[in-house]
Amino acid sequence: MLNGNDVSKTQRPVMVTGATGYVAGHLVKKLLQQGLTVHAAVRDPANTTKLKHLNELAEQLPGRIKYFKADLLHEGSYRQAMDGCELVFHTASPFVTKVKDAHKELIEPALSGTRNVLKQANQTPSVKRVVLTSSCAAICGDNADIDLAPGRILSESVWNETSSLNHNAYAYSKTLAEREAWKIYNAQARWQLVTINPSLVIGPAVNPYATSGSFDVVRQCGNGSLRFGAPRWGFGVVDVRDVAEAHYKAGFTAEAEGRYLISAHNTDMFELANSLMERYGAAYPIPKRVLPRWPLWLFGPMLNKGMSRKVVALNVNRPWRADNSKAVRELGIRYRPLQESMEALFQQMIDHGRFKGS
Repeated sequence: MLNGNDVSKTQRPVMVTGATGYVAGHLVKKLLQQGLTVHAAVRDPANTTKLKHLNELAEQLPGRIKYFKADLLHEGSYRQAMDGCELVFHTASPFVTKVKDAHKELIEPALSGTRNVLKQANQTPSVKRVVLTSSCAAICGDNADIDLAPGRILSESVWNETSSLNHNAYAYSKTLAEREAWKIYNAQARWQLVTINPSLVIGPAVNPYATSGSFDVVRQCGNGSLRFGAPRWGFGVVDVRDVAEAHYKAGFTAEAEGRYLISAHNTDMFELANSLMERYGAAYPIPKRVLPRWPLWLFGPMLNKGMSRKVVALNVNRPWRADNSKAVRELGIRYRPLQESMEALFQQMIDHGRFKGS
């Protein structure tokens, strides 16, 4: 059985889907640090440019990495990568909010990817545990929903019941995918399933050129988009390194089970931006004031097609509250300060030209 106290006894390789991703980069680094062999499932194993940062890690660390071609939408494409693995980390899933076809760009890859990976786990006798990257979006769609949660605080027991294809399509895709995962898991009795449900992920990337919707949020704090002010749009945030650690602990802690809400801070857009003011306020247009809800409600839909007045009404000036105690208690997670995470990501974005042409 997997043992969190001595991972050196785990001789079998570990599979990671979406290995070039934001969270996966730090997870792969952790696995390699522990001397494990990582089966990295990627779209194109021949793309040395995209794999450069992972290869550099493998050269410096005691573990090994082997690449396997796989595609979320192709059934059976994970067979070779999963063969012989006891532990599977399924991190591959898009995080984008601006899409032309929500079903094709969000729902289909999230659902098909989950089905293809977990059905392959059913067909791979060596697999003992799957750790699935879900999201707090599968717990809550809008901040107004928090008023309906037990004690008006989010926890692992809460599910997103309000999102749909036409409202919060990204959150809807994460909810459908996680529900499908538990359905497939409950239909078998050989392997275990653990889900990691992070809030907005921030912090430095292993690959500084990685893509994530998180970067767009942080970029707005310094590119002038919020020069008139930042709204009190509540959400949770967590450092990417802490999310990766949560995945690792969920994989190698024998007692880990169920869902884990991974969120360090209950915050909002203004507070997030304000964490950068001390260090970057003199050189970048960090918003200095709170933007009232009414101008966002009135003009937001004209400036951003994805920002409806309904979304503004259900989220702005509504606090985001979550209980992260299960992961602290069962996985031993310790969270980094908000300012540390924000400054590390913001500086990385500066160093790699993310603000040029803003």
